[in-house]
Amino acid sequence: MATLALGLAAAAPVWAQAADYDVLIRGGRVFDGSLKPGVVADVGIKGDRIVKVGDIPASATADQVVDAKGRYVTPGFIDPHSHAAPGIETAELAAAVPILYQGITTVMLNPDGGGPGDIRPQVAAIEKNVPGVNVAPMIGHNGVRRDVMDLANRKATPAEVARMQTLVKSAMDFGAFGFSSGPFYVPGKYSDTAELVALAKVAAPYPNAFHISHIRDESSYDVGVLGAIKELITVSREAKIPGVVTHMKMLGPSVWGKSVEAIKLIDDARAEGLSIWADQYAYAASGSGLQPSLLPGWAQEGGKDAIAKRLQNPEQRALIRKEMVANMARRGGPNSMMIRGYDADPSLEGKRLDEIARARLQDPVDTAIDMLIKGGAGIVSFNMNEKDVENLMKQPWTMTSSDGALVKFGEGAEHPRAYGAFPRKLRRYVVDRKVISWEQAIHSSTGLTAEVFAIKDRGVIRPGAYADVLVFNPETVRDVATYEKPHAYSEGMDFVFVNGKAAVANGKVTPQRHGKVLLRTRGD
Repeated sequence: MATLALGLAAAAPVWAQAADYDVLIRGGRVFDGSLKPGVVADVGIKGDRIVKVGDIPASATADQVVDAKGRYVTPGFIDPHSHAAPGIETAELAAAVPILYQGITTVMLNPDGGGPGDIRPQVAAIEKNVPGVNVAPMIGHNGVRRDVMDLANRKATPAEVARMQTLVKSAMDFGAFGFSSGPFYVPGKYSDTAELVALAKVAAPYPNAFHISHIRDESSYDVGVLGAIKELITVSREAKIPGVVTHMKMLGPSVWGKSVEAIKLIDDARAEGLSIWADQYAYAASGSGLQPSLLPGWAQEGGKDAIAKRLQNPEQRALIRKEMVANMARRGGPNSMMIRGYDADPSLEGKRLDEIARARLQDPVDTAIDMLIKGGAGIVSFNMNEKDVENLMKQPWTMTSSDGALVKFGEGAEHPRAYGAFPRKLRRYVVDRKVISWEQAIHSSTGLTAEVFAIKDRGVIRPGAYADVLVFNPETVRDVATYEKPHAYSEGMDFVFVNGKAAVANGKVTPQRHGKVLLRTRGD
């Protein structure tokens, strides 16, 4: 059968002899997901599995042939921190187009302790619409705490902890991959370490379970970033469970440079024998909201309506405002905050908080208070130092993540990570800055992640592995999304195969969807 340069051969006639392979990728430089250098080889796919890697004879036949000369062939990227839900639960966004254009073939849902307290309806919705990528759900602490205690600002009683444990056990029995927490966010903010340990202990006995956490403080709000990393390590030690610092960062000028101490904390824990890891998105700006970024924890109890009521009470407003001044400074001031979602006035999306305040002749803190009274806003927060970003990226225990949402194309001032996180790491930190090698960048996006989270037969290129495979141009792969214009698909992915089927072909997403929900109970 003829081979098309970077194309797919036409399907064989029905009367023809069955081909040796369904897909044959010829002549690319294959990186197998480990730290080994890439080697020129062929990859044969049959069904949803890779069946041959190496020198495949020229006489071999295939229904689809890809000429990959001059291209890199790698495992599909795995995103351990994705906010693809709830979008991927809908028919409109199930195709996960911006995720595929990044080369991501598997996403892990419900990070930061988020998601529902019962993941069964979520899984059913995803399976009903057939996802464009593979989906691995986790069970979130904030989800189960909300189901048991709503947004109460207090420690859980023993009976409430027991009810939360029941929900975690139910999710793990169903097939959740692990336990996620987010004690920076309400209502997890109101928990203590003992509560996290008690719930992590429920997950720990399940094969390959883990605890991944948006740690309590990434800056200097209360316990500080180093204290928060110590808390995660304590949970791992006491619950006997692997721990992951998710989207690890040093947030705000007050903690810039502390990546050195943070790295030592994790290295020391690992030397102790604990299984401690981290993931990171390759941006110096984070994404959050005015509420968690600026308000003290006590003022967030009860949700948006309760917050608005407090801020309209002069005495409480004065107390809250004082703490907001300090919190705004922690994040680098009002110019560091760009509005990325404000339902009350979408025209403000894409503008900096200080710019909005000047137009209103207000102090930026009062502008933020007015916006919080009207429901709050999402923000892009420019608060990290590139040296810390690079220090963390170099660590052998750091995985690549996106922290990206799945939203309607063109709507809202989204963080560009939703469209470009993985290609950005390749372009900016491998090609342009040479911070890490191709081998480490690919390993941290594939084999390392599959190993940490025990995602069976993915993240690797070898016979027997699932055929989640990328063919991309190392000269052109790049992110296009910017903070000012975030809705732009990444470039350079010629082919993306999900479970052996082309989800991206010749640089364009195909109409069919080939992902599936992975559950630990199914052996995924």
